[in-house]
Amino acid sequence: MLWYPALMLAVAAERAGELLLARRNARWSRARGGAPADHGHYRWMVALHTGLLVACPLEALVTGRPVPPVLAWAMFAAVLAAQALRWWCISTLGRQWNTRVIVVPGLRPVTTGPYRWLRHPNYAAVAAEGVALPLVGGAWVTALVFTLLNAWLLTVRIRCEDAALASAATGART
Repeated sequence: MLWYPALMLAVAAERAGELLLARRNARWSRARGGAPADHGHYRWMVALHTGLLVACPLEALVTGRPVPPVLAWAMFAAVLAAQALRWWCISTLGRQWNTRVIVVPGLRPVTTGPYRWLRHPNYAAVAAEGVALPLVGGAWVTALVFTLLNAWLLTVRIRCEDAALASAATGART
């Protein structure tokens, strides 16, 4: 599958763009009194997501497993759907979107767009992509390992984010 490395490069470029946007949004949030509340897990998220982008093509190259076209195309469609959901989240949150947990004092949690139906839709997109992206290239070990590690990390992340939002809400009421 010659187009798989191209897909991985496109996803990596998209992630680089997200990081630039996150950096800009972090400056905006800090200027309004926001402070990162990641409690050390952010570096593990970066490592896990970077590892995914490296492990997918590496496993596909090393194993050379054939991928049934129906699976590859179905997983490619899931990757596109996850990207669409991620960018819907990013556009809905606007300047409040970030790869870090930064809550701006006085701003209410967003409850529009995909947040109307899910509390953490961006993480649903990450989970879907973590399964689909490796499977496009037949990297099922990567899909399994990423999914397990991501489930643990998202548990930590969601608790951290929910605590930061609750703290900001309590501080706004007092």
